[in-house]
Amino acid sequence: MNNLIQEFLDYLSNERLFSPLTVEAYKSDLIKFYFYLAKEGVAINDVDNVIIRNFLSFELQSGISKRSCARRIAAIRHHFEYLKERKQIEQNPFAFIQTLKKEKRLPKVLYFEQIEALINKNIERVDDLVYRDTAILELLYASGLRASELVNLKVNDFDFHNRLIRIIGKGKKERIIPFSEKARLALEKYLEETRGILVAKDELLKNVHYFFLNARGEKLTTRGLQYILKEIEKKTNVYLGLHPHVLRHSFATHLLEEGADLLVIQELLGHESLDTTQIYTHVSQDVMKNQHRLAHPRAKKK
Repeated sequence: MNNLIQEFLDYLSNERLFSPLTVEAYKSDLIKFYFYLAKEGVAINDVDNVIIRNFLSFELQSGISKRSCARRIAAIRHHFEYLKERKQIEQNPFAFIQTLKKEKRLPKVLYFEQIEALINKNIERVDDLVYRDTAILELLYASGLRASELVNLKVNDFDFHNRLIRIIGKGKKERIIPFSEKARLALEKYLEETRGILVAKDELLKNVHYFFLNARGEKLTTRGLQYILKEIEKKTNVYLGLHPHVLRHSFATHLLEEGADLLVIQELLGHESLDTTQIYTHVSQDVMKNQHRLAHPRAKKK
């Protein structure tokens, strides 16, 4: 491998303390660029705007997404800045190259009817974990929690009388959010029928304070939560690409469609900036157009 690349990767690992995965991503991006230079017969000191633009065009024509190209340019820019600081090149040709605008990826959203059908089908299960899984589905959709927020919930975070939960979100910021009556019933059913059995499996009672527990009586992890949602799909035979964030996105979009204020949704989701919440206006419009296409007689294909 090119000595310039290896020296830079060692710098990222040893001085900047980048993670192995990040260093590996840098390595892949740099190797692709140096391979392109070798193929074109271009020396490192001869790299200019034309070469960079040609490289970007080559990448995009090869099917690389704008998102991947933007990441690649950022990695190469960092590398060339490193070379410039060590007097190995005179100028960083990437310094004034604008990053490609990334495609906007709208979050996946389920229709209310899909969520309702899933929950109803899930209740028909007869296994020991049906009440826990129903409570998880109801709460994720009722309150739009992040996966990390749900798995860290403790028993004393719930106020069942007022239907409120205390959430510790990103940056350890606290917020109080409501949950629905159906979620309350599902949560109480889990407490009455299932949670005590799971707690008893943890002999040292290390996890007794956590509200949701796995089949071994241990605290749930975010990966464990994702596994549970996949298992729900298998047990119900309803496959919707379930993920905690899909239910969170659906929660926010459905609130917006029913007239909730964007500032209220921002507070419920725990977003730092309203700009982050703003994406749901685009999702809602997308859903609206799709509903119009499906329902309007003049929009249907004959």
